[in-house]
Amino acid sequence: MAESHAPPARSYPLGPPDRLELDAGYAWLREHEPLARIAMPYGEPAWLVTRYEDVRTVLGDSRFGRAAAATRDPPRMYPEPVPGGITDLDPPEHTRMRRLIGMAFTARRVELLRPRAEGIADELLDRMVCEGPPADLVEAYAVPLPAVIICELLGVPYEDRPTFQTWADAYMTTTAIPLEEKTARLGELGAYFAGLVARRREDPADDLISALTQARDERDGLSEEELIGFLMTLLAAGYETTAGQIANFAYALVSDPAQLLLVRGGKADVAGAVEELLRHVPVMATGSTFIPRYATEDVELSGGTVRAGEPVFAAFYAANRDPRVYADPERLDLTRPPRPHLAFGHGAHFCAGAALARMELQVALHALLRRLPGLRAAVADEELVWKSGMVVRGPVALPVTWELSM
Repeated sequence: MAESHAPPARSYPLGPPDRLELDAGYAWLREHEPLARIAMPYGEPAWLVTRYEDVRTVLGDSRFGRAAAATRDPPRMYPEPVPGGITDLDPPEHTRMRRLIGMAFTARRVELLRPRAEGIADELLDRMVCEGPPADLVEAYAVPLPAVIICELLGVPYEDRPTFQTWADAYMTTTAIPLEEKTARLGELGAYFAGLVARRREDPADDLISALTQARDERDGLSEEELIGFLMTLLAAGYETTAGQIANFAYALVSDPAQLLLVRGGKADVAGAVEELLRHVPVMATGSTFIPRYATEDVELSGGTVRAGEPVFAAFYAANRDPRVYADPERLDLTRPPRPHLAFGHGAHFCAGAALARMELQVALHALLRRLPGLRAAVADEELVWKSGMVVRGPVALPVTWELSM
């Protein structure tokens, strides 16, 4: 149970996402209440940690796990818990599944995909240039670039995107879609993948669906349910977050011309710029994960003790702005010396697709700045509409313009 001196649980999330701003409440909690009691709309109360070292501990220490959520009333946004598949598992079950996917996302394999990603980026920008400004950077560039790559990697027909996009949106929603509709759409997405798996059993291809289906059938590496759930996670999370960050990074740079000039002028390299943008720009709507870790024993953290059996949320974007780790952390600085950030998490559940996302973001940013000099927003900031009720934040559309003669 919570310690007697713990404050009453505060409502969480702290507030609706505001563009790329992290709610000011995170900075206050980090300094004054680093172990804060929170209450989500449904489920039991939980703790929220906001300091860098505490977040690393909750994410990486074996004394915190996820599997306990299956037998508890987990804190959540919906009236009923929504199964998370591999994200709900602890070792050794998680390790077994993670090992199967890990081979597809090694740094070496991802680098082999870079030329293809560069070609896709150029094709998309060719189309934008041909059609002329203004263009919606979200629909014309940010979404299709990672979508094509993940479709080719998995073996999902890209021409099916208009259909599975609505299903993927359901996977990534928090409150934008009613639970009944979310459940129905996820069922349709599962049925879609079941059909693809059945076809790969008859006619294997050089793609991840075939490889995972073979692992399931020949080595009993996955159950059929695990296989389908795994593929759903890879498709939805595999491009939604990257697409969101491509748009968010572009918005951050056109909103800060001085930082944009650093990259364009060669004073900041693209790879380093991507790391600083990952540190600074929160893609998750709340600034923290929606998946709690449960303590398996009492653990001392900044501000108090988490008792065995209590759930904890890790506010990794608050951690990414911890002044104990980063100088002037609230400022975007593309010349900042590299320091490890937590944008992809930490520990056993570190994002399996981190190498792929990094490569795609580097390619997207480099091609955008190389091909479209003078890139800037085509509408006033107050005219932009931002996503709401979704796991990820970002503009619904980002109209941009440019001058090729520069």
